[in-house]
Amino acid sequence: MSLIYEGKAKRVYETDNPDQVRVEFKDSATAFNGQKKAEIPGKGIVNAAVTTRLYGWLQDHGIATHFIEQLDDRNLLVDKLTMVQLEVVVRNWVAGSLHQRTGIPEGTTMDEPIIEFYYKNDDLGDPLLNEDHIRLLGAASPDLVARLRQEALRINQVLKPFFLQRGIVLVDFKLEFGWDAMGELKLGDEISPDTCRLWDQSSGERLDKDRFRRDLGRVEEAYQEILKRVMS
Repeated sequence: MSLIYEGKAKRVYETDNPDQVRVEFKDSATAFNGQKKAEIPGKGIVNAAVTTRLYGWLQDHGIATHFIEQLDDRNLLVDKLTMVQLEVVVRNWVAGSLHQRTGIPEGTTMDEPIIEFYYKNDDLGDPLLNEDHIRLLGAASPDLVARLRQEALRINQVLKPFFLQRGIVLVDFKLEFGWDAMGELKLGDEISPDTCRLWDQSSGERLDKDRFRRDLGRVEEAYQEILKRVMS
């Protein structure tokens, strides 16, 4: 079927059903708004499998997602969504840009998670927004912002213990939402080592995309380790 969209890590194709699309996970890796690029063999296979496992787990716990089924090792069948132009980031520990903006040491735990909103705009570098900015841009209504926050916290409550039972700390992660053909708000995109910070609970070893961002090496091995634990 025809290619609808190609992003940094995935391709989206139409299907026979106008309300569904096929998502193909690529091995391409990018960082710093596409300034750093590489191919990581098998990354797409890992991310497709991890997303399948996690979205199935979320659905079992009452979270509406766009996931329908895994078609093969790289392709998922999902509901076609009209995406909200906001990325929702949930932070449980201080890391990455939160450390850079606040000076709080990386690895600092927080009593309550922090929810952040970023504007989905590659030309602007996906900037961090507050609720006044969101209103100015018309990116989402106050009611929708409140609902996105609530859904993100619910997802966090489901995923944190899932990972912890497998010896993994869910440091932070990115979520994207959209409306399906029936007007239902659903979780879209993916949840994988590309979109999460995942640290080994015992050693603190990073098992996510930061290994690529920071030239830490052993990127493939880290992704495979996450796959092994998630599937257990």
